[in-house]
This record gives sequence, structure tokens and C-alpha cells, in this order.
Amino acid sequence: MGSFILRRIIYVIPALIAVSLISFLVIAVPPGDFVDRLAEEAAKKGDIMPLAEIEAMRRAYGLDQPLLVQYWSWITGVVLRGDFGYSFGWNLPVKEVIWPRLGLTVVLSLASLLFVWVVAIPIGIYSAVRRYSVGDYIFTFLGFLGLAVPNFLLALALMYVAFAWFGQDVGGLFSPEYIEAPWGWGKFTDLMAHLWLPMVVLGTSGTASVIRVIRANLIDELHKPYVTAARAKGKGEFALLMKYPVRHAMNPFVSGQNDIFVDIVSGGTIVAIVMGLQTTGPLLIKALMEQDMYMAASFILMLSVLVVVGTLLSDLLLAWLDPRIRYQQG
Repeated sequence: MGSFILRRIIYVIPALIAVSLISFLVIAVPPGDFVDRLAEEAAKKGDIMPLAEIEAMRRAYGLDQPLLVQYWSWITGVVLRGDFGYSFGWNLPVKEVIWPRLGLTVVLSLASLLFVWVVAIPIGIYSAVRRYSVGDYIFTFLGFLGLAVPNFLLALALMYVAFAWFGQDVGGLFSPEYIEAPWGWGKFTDLMAHLWLPMVVLGTSGTASVIRVIRANLIDELHKPYVTAARAKGKGEFALLMKYPVRHAMNPFVSGQNDIFVDIVSGGTIVAIVMGLQTTGPLLIKALMEQDMYMAASFILMLSVLVVVGTLLSDLLLAWLDPRIRYQQG
């Protein structure tokens, strides 16, 4: 198991290097930059910026350097000093803007994943064991409904229900008095009070798909000869179900956890805009629109790192769940 983990970690390193390079080039290659946008906005107001001033600003921001030089300066600052560059739009170091939003994005993503696991796994097992029962039909219908309803529409509906029926302050992850407040017990409890709504919205579509995956795979496992043999030897039904078929049926589910994580992170942008969440999505869109290259590249890099780490964790969990994978890799 140790060699398997070491190999997986080694594979992550070139992936992260490639991700960092692509993240930077995708932002920097298109024509124009932040200074050009400022000059264009000034021209719309009738204020023509002199060429000398434009070039001076470009030199001050380091935008006059070749792309590879800009990339090397940026990535060495990230790796060696934790410096993600300077945000042109916010007039602040990127790390002062990015870390609070990224932390909230991770918390929301993990909460949504936990919601998917807690809800989908028991329902998927029940639907497979009680196939074609009334409960199976109900859960299957709810699963299709969860896949069909767009997340932003579900967000609007739940926000109305939470405000009209329960009187809860909706929109954002904090109440207005806690947005700029330092972290403490009051701010933490306020976050927990607001977290359930986006957690349910983002987890619903993932829950629906996971229910279908677990149900289909467990139905296949329940009809295999080893289940019949174990049952003939007197193995208890619950112990038999949990030790063999459920464990084998979980393999596709575990290997697909990275896809669910990616869907939550990427799909949460529209939901974040609708619900006013202080996560990475709206800030990334703003940085792209303003051509704030260091801010946008840093966000894309960090989200890509989360995806790579999610893939690594998925591989390790799958190897722990199914020893055959470790033996084959060995």
C-alpha cells in the first residue's frame, strides 16, 4: 500500500506542473491585457490615456515581459513564497482575496459531498435490495426529478421556502453582521445556519446520479454465484450484503467521486451567483471579465489542484476498498 501511495503522489507532480502552465497561458495568451482594458474604459469616458502612461503601467505590472518570463516569475513566487501575484482589479495581493473564498468553496464542496454520501448510499442499497417495490419507485422518481431540475431553479425555490415559511435570512453564507467579522463561535454557527441551503442545492443532482449508479451495480452483484454460495453456507443476510455485494458495488461509485467533486466545484458558479455565495465562482468570472490575469490564473490553478487532489484521494480510497487494484499495480 505504501508503494502504491508513493507512485500516485509522484504522478501528481507533473500533472500540477502542466496545470499551472496551462492555467497561466489560457489567461495570458488572448490579445489585450488589464492595462488595455483600463485605457479602453478611459476612452469611453473621453479621457485618452497617453501612450507613455500606458507603457509605464504595463512595465509597473510586469506585463511587458515575455509570457514564459511572466509565468516563471509567477510560479516561483507561488511555490517558494506563497505569493500568487497582485490583483489589478482589487489593488491587493491575490492571496488576501483568494484564501477566504477558496476556504469557503472547500467547506461547501465537502459538505455537499457528505450530503451525497449520507443520502445516496442508503437509498441506492435499499432500491437494489427492494427492487420494484413502492419505495424503489418513489426514490427512482425523485432521482430523475433531481437530475431534471436545474440547480439554479432549485436554489430559487428553496430560497423562497426558507424565507417565506421559516423566516430565514437567505442569500450568502453569512448574515450581514458577520460578513466582515473575525472568526469566532458566532460566525461559525451563522455559517452552519446558512450552509444547509446551498449544500442541498449542490448535492441534489449528485445524489440522484449516485443512487442510480449504486442501485445498478448492486443489482448485478446480488445475482452473482458468490452471493448464492455465501447464502447457502448460512451467512446472515445483512452481513452478507454489507461484506460482499455492497463493497464490490461501491467500486464505480468511489472511482467516480472525482467527477462529482468537479461537478460541484464547476456547477456551483451559477448557484453562487443566484444565491450570493462568497465562493470562488463569482470572483473568477469577475477576474476573467476584467482580464485580471494573476487573480484568474491563481483561481484556476487552485481549483485544478483541488481536482487533482480529489483524484488522488479517490484512487487511494479505491485501492483501500478493493485490494485487487493494489496487487495489479504492484
